[in-house]
Amino acid sequence: MNIKNESIRGMHDYLPKEIIIWNHVETILKKILFSYCYNEIRLPILEYATLFKNTIGNTTDIITKEMYSFEDRNKKKLILRPEGTIGCARANIQHKLLNNNEQRLWYLGPMFRYERPQKGRYRQFYQMGVEAFGLKGPDIEVELILLTSRFWKNLGIDKHLILEINSIGSIDIRNKYKKDLLKFLKKNESLLDDDSKKRLGINPLRILDSKNPSIQILLKNGPKLHHYLDKNSSIFFKKLCYFMSDIGIPYTINNNLIRGLDYYNDIVFEWKTNKLGSQNTVCAGGRYDKLIEKLGGPKVPAVGFAIGMDRLILLIKEVSSLILPFFIDVYILIFDDSFKLEAIKLSELIRNKLPELKVMTNFYGVNVTKQFRLANKHNSRVALLLGPKEQEKKSILMKDLTNKTQKIVLKTELINELSFLL
Repeated sequence: MNIKNESIRGMHDYLPKEIIIWNHVETILKKILFSYCYNEIRLPILEYATLFKNTIGNTTDIITKEMYSFEDRNKKKLILRPEGTIGCARANIQHKLLNNNEQRLWYLGPMFRYERPQKGRYRQFYQMGVEAFGLKGPDIEVELILLTSRFWKNLGIDKHLILEINSIGSIDIRNKYKKDLLKFLKKNESLLDDDSKKRLGINPLRILDSKNPSIQILLKNGPKLHHYLDKNSSIFFKKLCYFMSDIGIPYTINNNLIRGLDYYNDIVFEWKTNKLGSQNTVCAGGRYDKLIEKLGGPKVPAVGFAIGMDRLILLIKEVSSLILPFFIDVYILIFDDSFKLEAIKLSELIRNKLPELKVMTNFYGVNVTKQFRLANKHNSRVALLLGPKEQEKKSILMKDLTNKTQKIVLKTELINELSFLL
């Protein structure tokens, strides 16, 4: 019986050619975060289940059906983290980072949700999260939006993303609105699709996100959340809109934009694209001023966002002509096995003197012609051949595989000759 060993559904491998793009993208994002003075924090993948159940909301999809949860040997209930904000907030409280200090942090890593896999939606997915603690806003919201906008410009995808913003008010305001929305939807329950009917008894606010055009037409006659906003929330939102208009940040107000987690308040925003089908949100975030206190910490305002890295990479592949070939700077060939040790020494010398270069040594027992073919297969820029003739003259055959030229180089001059590769 043949047993197929494959990855778990919704959890896939990232192969070397893909990782080249991932590393390129991550390098760009990290440089921008560094310029905005955000510091990296690394968080555990496992957390106690109660940490999320007490903060995300018992009616959210994550809690009701999407968490990977289990008990350890001590009967402690643990989960694979479904998102990063709560773990980041927990770390700030645990390590007393928020005592009279603001914190600007970022993290990158895998998250886990048990949901139906499809294009842009996986059970193990990667997020980059950016969180700012101790700042009341809306100026910090503007900075975060400018930061994300710079991401898109530097990645060359800014023309394919639009910014949507909304104010969802305080948690109390939202609860009042939710009651009135529920009354309206129950009166029109016969007009709801199956998905909306399921959400009706769990979290009616999620119906606002429906992609069904008939549901959106129905909602136009229902209560509007922005009519429920109090004075403080209205002023806060108007300030944000004024700041962004003055700076010249294009945006659209989407009154139906609701984040799926209960801890958000006031400002929420999403960067969306029309290039990825139904999974069109690449980046999303908002303010969560009550979360730290709810977790047992001090009263600290907070705001942040998360980028779906898998979707970001998909978008780049979809709209960009970005080509990042896997190449080797220096490929070292040997005439026969007696030159293996010499090749190792030479490769280490090059790495010591020119550490920026990628150096590979061929150890295959094949003839020189086939070794040159391997060098070309690896997109090598330069090939170095160690052989008896070269050894006798204390030299190396150096072949430029790009320009198809070659010459004999003394070993003492090799490092200088290779410096053009930098």
